[in-house]
Amino acid sequence: MASETVVIGGGTAGAQLARRLGYAGVSVTVLGEEPHAPYNRVLLAEVLAGRYGPEVIALPEVPVRRGVRATEIDRDQRLVHCADGTSVAYDRLVLATGSNPVLPPLRGIADGLPEGVHPFRTLDDCLALSEAVRPGISAVVVGGGLLGVSAARALAERGARVVLTQQGEHLMERQLDVSASKLLRAHLEAMGVEIHTECRVRGLRGTSVELADGYVLDSELVVLACGVRPRAGLARDAGLEVRHGIVVDDELRTSDPYIHAIGDCAEHAGVVHGLAGPALEQADVLASVLTGTAARYTGTRALTRLTLSGPGPLDLAAFGDPTPHPGDDVVQLTDATRGAYRKVVVRGDRLVGGVLLGDLRTVGELARTWEGDEPLPSTPLFHLLGGA
Repeated sequence: MASETVVIGGGTAGAQLARRLGYAGVSVTVLGEEPHAPYNRVLLAEVLAGRYGPEVIALPEVPVRRGVRATEIDRDQRLVHCADGTSVAYDRLVLATGSNPVLPPLRGIADGLPEGVHPFRTLDDCLALSEAVRPGISAVVVGGGLLGVSAARALAERGARVVLTQQGEHLMERQLDVSASKLLRAHLEAMGVEIHTECRVRGLRGTSVELADGYVLDSELVVLACGVRPRAGLARDAGLEVRHGIVVDDELRTSDPYIHAIGDCAEHAGVVHGLAGPALEQADVLASVLTGTAARYTGTRALTRLTLSGPGPLDLAAFGDPTPHPGDDVVQLTDATRGAYRKVVVRGDRLVGGVLLGDLRTVGELARTWEGDEPLPSTPLFHLLGGA
């Protein structure tokens, strides 16, 4: 058992690990770069939409040295050096550094983001946007993935006139098929969001957005929601193995046996999940490892959930690969009038992917079947979607 564990990062993964280790009596120091207490990043759009205050999304309290940025890892001396001039010794070090927003290579941001141009990743980003938005303000969201869709609908709920630009062919390409994306688009357009797909942004002129075809979207507020990438610079500088994320084994151990990584920054078996569910599971497994209990992380079968408010609230759930292979069974139901869509792909007796939109109060059974990789009941496949 480690006598002094240091965790770099006070987000979902770091806070969960610290809480578990604290219950087990392990001495732990958490270095959190943000000035805020740990919070649930998944709910930032709810804060931006004005439904929740920042205090509502706070995670259960864990001791964190707030506003402390780790700058260097001395692996020989087992020290973490910080920007405030302090150093922290460790027996075990855990990197829970999360991810950074991707800032695309656009003209006009080489020297920093112009005033009125915001990323959307942290609580400070959210608070700055909340302060800037007002009814009638024109806003452009660059990026039509999960983050961009969440930001666009939150700004629309605050009364902004929102334009959403997406380089790909349809919204949320990583999670949704074409049919589901069309329903999502219709939902956002009903909220007043103007959507442009297959639309590449070339640069910014202040808060005006220049498209590749030369057309300029005039706006007063710009949100860059172009995805995230693992925050692995600290690990890379320390000589740890980094591919897309910080490479870890089944005990969440990096290439240094005294250093572990969990959450958005960690790459396990070639996969960086970037979701809250896997981050929590990794934290739980590592807590067991660090307290001497045999445990292995074998991956997470993650399910993406999103609830969109507005005219006719819309729930969305996506999991696995919704594109069928030859020989797969596909069950699909569409009700355009109610904005409902259900599609699951079945291979043998297992779910391999699915997309569900609409009222998902009973999505739990399908979710449990997917997450547990359980065999499907011997009932007609149509009944899979009857309850949902």
